[in-house]
Amino acid sequence: MHIVVCIKQVPDTKNVRIDPDTHTLVRQGVESIINPFDMFAVEGALKIKDENGARVTVLTMGPPQAAEALRDTLGLGADDAVLLSDRAFAGSDTWATSTTLAAAVRKMGDVDLVICGKQAVDGDTAQVGPEMAALLDVPFATFVKKIDVARSGSITVHRQTDEGTEVWKVQLPALVTVIKELGEPRVPSLRHKMRAKKAEIAVWGNSELGLDPNSTGLCGSFTQVVRVFSPQRRGSRVQLEGSIENQVEQLFQYLKKARVPGL
Repeated sequence: MHIVVCIKQVPDTKNVRIDPDTHTLVRQGVESIINPFDMFAVEGALKIKDENGARVTVLTMGPPQAAEALRDTLGLGADDAVLLSDRAFAGSDTWATSTTLAAAVRKMGDVDLVICGKQAVDGDTAQVGPEMAALLDVPFATFVKKIDVARSGSITVHRQTDEGTEVWKVQLPALVTVIKELGEPRVPSLRHKMRAKKAEIAVWGNSELGLDPNSTGLCGSFTQVVRVFSPQRRGSRVQLEGSIENQVEQLFQYLKKARVPGL
């Protein structure tokens, strides 16, 4: 079984800066981390590897510095890593990103399962996973908190929903996006960390993927950020104090004065 985990290197939330000209995130010179939800995806793949045997390849798109994020996942136990890095990929929106990642998965050729974090903390769109599945023409499940691998070429996934939990049987090849309930990321072992230091990370550009340059980067993006601003404060704030009962009464009276329907 071959599992591909898609990760993204994102700016540390304490150091987010926006380029005033391009309106895109400034990544150069900014401390970066692996998107936290993607760490749960890595853990999910490694669990399957431990329990059923699998080859785990970690895939990311970004500048050369993103190779360090891939090396961190090798230190956790991933087998291989691929970095998609090319100036042609710069400025990609979710669709252009999905197009590029899907092309890399197709190039690998023998992928049974793609695992992504449910969303990236710098964009919060949760679009890349489902878009990749559509481009790869494979079934997908989102908000997955448990994955069971069957011997019949399928997986059983438990999805978290607003109403509770759904259990789906999904035929492979497939794609899933996962949430933190899948399991806390493991601590890297010394053996894997030593191997990660010496590992060669494959770097693929657009020449390796063979994509139309107009379908990648800013040229292939259907959406662009045209303005970035901080929202203005609206209304006044009211702080409720006292016991819970007193706070409930204060809130009721406040809503009543505001003429909220039904009160």
